[in-house]
Amino acid sequence: MIESLGIRWWGCGVRDWRTDPTFAMCRALVDGADLAAFVGGAFDVRAVVAGIQSGARRGLLLDAVPWGNFPHGDDAREAVHLLRASEDPASYATGVLGGLCANDSRAAAALAVPFLIRIAADAHHPHRAAALAVLPGPARARHYGVASRDELLLHRNDPRRHAPYDYDDYGVEVTGYPAGWSVAAARAAITAETPVLLPLLNDSDSTIRIDATYALATAADPDHVVRTALAARLATEHDAIVRAALLLAVAEITRAHVQPPTVWWFRERWQDRTEAPEVRLAAAIGWLCLTDEPAPEDLHQTIDTFATEERAHAMDTLPWMHAAGSGEPGLSRCIRCMLHPEEPEPYGDPWAFPL
Repeated sequence: MIESLGIRWWGCGVRDWRTDPTFAMCRALVDGADLAAFVGGAFDVRAVVAGIQSGARRGLLLDAVPWGNFPHGDDAREAVHLLRASEDPASYATGVLGGLCANDSRAAAALAVPFLIRIAADAHHPHRAAALAVLPGPARARHYGVASRDELLLHRNDPRRHAPYDYDDYGVEVTGYPAGWSVAAARAAITAETPVLLPLLNDSDSTIRIDATYALATAADPDHVVRTALAARLATEHDAIVRAALLLAVAEITRAHVQPPTVWWFRERWQDRTEAPEVRLAAAIGWLCLTDEPAPEDLHQTIDTFATEERAHAMDTLPWMHAAGSGEPGLSRCIRCMLHPEEPEPYGDPWAFPL
């Protein structure tokens, strides 16, 4: 039974997963098949996304992608088609792709990432902002409502790994598909296309700049190219909310390999009295996520001084804070979870399955 894998299936579609051909791999795994048998094949979203990227310079052919091999693939294909067509409002298409991620069903959404990047990079495309806003979703697993020091900016999954069981840190999606494969595929696509995304840090639209930082923060960055670009933009950026986004992106992209100078650099940022309150608060959150040191008194003072309810609501324009929130502004939830983890959830468990 699929329940034996710890999956709660509550109907992410109208068709029965036991007979739907898009669930062939998930069904085989439930029946005892070895996941290793699917590595590199038509049901491995990492391999399929890599294939899409290899053909990117020849033009991305929507119908050449095996959407039907992945749960809700037809829905994702239609969403990408609508965004590329640029005639209809983007809200429906982005709602479909965002909904797949919110419902913990990212495989098909990961297939869309290479297409979304191309739309986002097209300065004349009417849906570029909408495409950019949803493209990082598949690269982040189970991040909605997450606000602790250990989890907020943590990537467990290295997109350069291609072992059969590198999905273990994320388990399985609600459909039964290995969640780590979806995350790795999306992150690998973003990593490969960092040269396309980096110029968006200098876009005239502040929303584009913020969403670009959120996407780039998921890239693997062994040579520190992305981090260097984020720091360079920070040196010239004047918008306080965008500066806050840049700091959170720097913290996220270095989270897996933290060095003491980075921790100290963030401490200097939240202690800097010349910085805007939003920037100092973002630096404080970044510092808390990069170290397990007890929060010093001056950090508490900084937060107590600047983390007003009005500012917490304003900072929900940052995608990190928007995702962290759960019945309350994301900044407020982060502060409570990071500095006062003993306090109970004020709104209960938002993801508890109704009885």
